[in-house]
Amino acid sequence: MKNLTAVLNKQNINLPHEALVLLNRCKSYTIYNTVQELADAAVGGAQSSQFEVTYDIPNKGTITEVVVHRVTNGISANYTDPYMRRRDPDTMAIGDDNATDKELFAKKYGYEFSKLKNETFDWLQNQELAVFFYFAGYNNIGIGGIAIAPANAGFFALGLSMLQQIIPVSQLPKNFEIQSIIYVAPTFRHTHFNGKQVVVHNRTEQVHEIFSYNLYPGPSAKKGLYGALLQKGEHEGWVTTHCSTVQVVSPYDNITTFMHEGASGGGKSEMLQNIVREENGQVLIGENTLSGERRLINFPIFCSFNPVTDDMAICHPTIQKNNGKLTVVDAENGWFIRVDSILNYGDDPFLEKLTIHPSSPLLFLNIESIPNSTALIWNHTQDSPGKRCPNPRVIVPRAIVPNIVSSPVTVDIRSFGVRTPICSREHPTYGILGMFHILPPALAWLWRLVSPRGHANPSIVGGGGMESEGVGSYWPFATGSMIQHANLLLEQIVKNPRMKYTLVPNQHIGVWKVGFKPQMLMREYLTRRGNAKLRNDQYQAARSSLLGYELNYLTLEGSKIPSRFLQVHKQPEVGTEGYDAGAEILMDFFRQELQKYDSPDLSPLGKKIIAACLSGASVEDYEQLIPTNG
Repeated sequence: MKNLTAVLNKQNINLPHEALVLLNRCKSYTIYNTVQELADAAVGGAQSSQFEVTYDIPNKGTITEVVVHRVTNGISANYTDPYMRRRDPDTMAIGDDNATDKELFAKKYGYEFSKLKNETFDWLQNQELAVFFYFAGYNNIGIGGIAIAPANAGFFALGLSMLQQIIPVSQLPKNFEIQSIIYVAPTFRHTHFNGKQVVVHNRTEQVHEIFSYNLYPGPSAKKGLYGALLQKGEHEGWVTTHCSTVQVVSPYDNITTFMHEGASGGGKSEMLQNIVREENGQVLIGENTLSGERRLINFPIFCSFNPVTDDMAICHPTIQKNNGKLTVVDAENGWFIRVDSILNYGDDPFLEKLTIHPSSPLLFLNIESIPNSTALIWNHTQDSPGKRCPNPRVIVPRAIVPNIVSSPVTVDIRSFGVRTPICSREHPTYGILGMFHILPPALAWLWRLVSPRGHANPSIVGGGGMESEGVGSYWPFATGSMIQHANLLLEQIVKNPRMKYTLVPNQHIGVWKVGFKPQMLMREYLTRRGNAKLRNDQYQAARSSLLGYELNYLTLEGSKIPSRFLQVHKQPEVGTEGYDAGAEILMDFFRQELQKYDSPDLSPLGKKIIAACLSGASVEDYEQLIPTNG
């Protein structure tokens, strides 16, 4: 303790008092300075290749939470409980009395969080602990912090150290501000929360405390710190958006930058993936789920691309170019990539190559492995015999991603992804979106308010029907005011009138199974066009005004996309009857979700846009509400 205290004092760094007391009183603690040190700790030491994360639970005996293997390409961790392999969307509770629209811990559980906090520190004091410092954000924009976890949960600490930049104690900058702390106490899932994932945010005047009562990094190490960034931005007037970003280079060398937003499962990581050809070299658009017909096109050459962000993008005022377009930069040091769509060798050669022979260790979650083997991203852990886990993941340091862009980039097109189910005349659903739609800015804002979580979400527990992920599609991770975030997103759109907005489905277009091809083909097409506008006869107002403009025709490198993929009502299995029924389902969803924004604190323009929607506004009406420029 003396050495750490001396370093901190020399650098004028103040460790919060409660953390100091905890480290003083605990059984022992180890300060980690590198990812490799934590990788070794994850398996019990540099000479070990297998480790089980176990805890003795009163009245329940010894419970093994995770089995961890050292593999040739990093560390592989598998949860023994299938429930722990996905994020529970109901994990968050607020432990403080500051302003929030989220459920308070005391209301949710019937007692004050201070009692549980004391019990948490009592438990941690009896453990051997792993400790390290990190910074979440970009350069000096973001939040510095410290992580304190049980030493035997090294794989969890490893994940956090990869997602956000681990800082060696010897390299802590002078006056480094510790504005966040993650405390990890996994046994409380069993002793206090009936086996459920729980993460408590306790926002004190000095520090944003995150208490993780489970070992899945999604709601705490990743989304927990996302919540801390959102809280900071809410107070300072900026947003960390929930999106991937990619610079796409056409075969003709023009560059278009896409920012793809949406709920978990909305295609953010997939926006950074290559299109995979069929064995004969063609590209499969989709397969009819009723007839089995497959539709393919010829595609001579694809665009290349430079990845920028995978899930979180900082939109801070200091990086804006004030040119009518939004500028963003990555908020993460590593990417939490879902690989459920990779089922066989060759499905994604780029990611396969990157993960089989990485230049630094990776962390695999829900990927089958044995000690000292090579973890393969298409070998998903099975939740039950014959049933793959829907949420296999790999954490990849952004530094090893080829052609990565680490500086701020200006966005040309903001797209929004929605997971859509099969839609037919007999079984109408909201799966009426065509390959992609052009949205007026006002309508683009409304989609970011309702943010459909969509069909069969693989990332979270549940996720069967159409639910809302909330404002910005990041609301499950935010801790403050929903209306404030709605206002910030609207202000962002108004201030950048040269942006273009699109809406794109994944999984299904009507009765056709399409996976993530729509957004990939949109990426190919719009990049080839560059700044050229669509011809007036190429698009028209969609039959459902919530979908903005639909395409009348689309040609890619000489291959025509059939109109059934552009206008779902032209599919004979759907027709206008099935489409209109689906459009009403979608409208009912908007009516339900937009009621939440009926607040005097919503901006006047926001109120006007919502009122227009609820009164059945046309696409032209939305155009008038926020004019565009270019």
